[in-house]
Amino acid sequence: MSRKVLLDSNQINIILHRLACQLVEKHTDFKNTVLVGIQPRGIYVTQRIEKILKEEYGLSDISTGQLDITFYRDDFRRGEKPLEANKTKIDFVVEDKRVVFIDDVLYTGRSIRAALTAIQSFGRPSEIELLSLIDRRFSRHLPIQPDYNGRQVDAINEEKVKVSWEENDGADAVYLISK
Repeated sequence: MSRKVLLDSNQINIILHRLACQLVEKHTDFKNTVLVGIQPRGIYVTQRIEKILKEEYGLSDISTGQLDITFYRDDFRRGEKPLEANKTKIDFVVEDKRVVFIDDVLYTGRSIRAALTAIQSFGRPSEIELLSLIDRRFSRHLPIQPDYNGRQVDAINEEKVKVSWEENDGADAVYLISK
């Protein structure tokens, strides 16, 4: 098995700053916008972007949440072992809000489809956008595209894209893993 570094910590930091800037350009003061990290790994991207928005843009009133999509997935009952749910933490109503879903890797689009269903439990958003750190653009099963994209990666189906975060993996990096 080989592992190639696609992005190092410095490159990830630059991309996160660019994505935060793009969000500010579109949403300005975030009064009617909420950021929702898709569990499990989208929460790290969300936390980093929230920190940049607060520290560098002085935006103190940003609503962020975490959405667990485990039981909304179309492959929920297909595995050998039962899936473990993550925690949903959304302490606001999304009714008539602009929701920005945030995830680390956009692959088949199935997670986003599940998130579109799951968010309905919290109200009906006026608009939903998608921000992804990595877009595996040629692997889509559903017609879903990111509105904000960190980097596109062309990986064949046998290859995996792994995003490591300092918080739980010890260092920030994006790897392309081949068998």
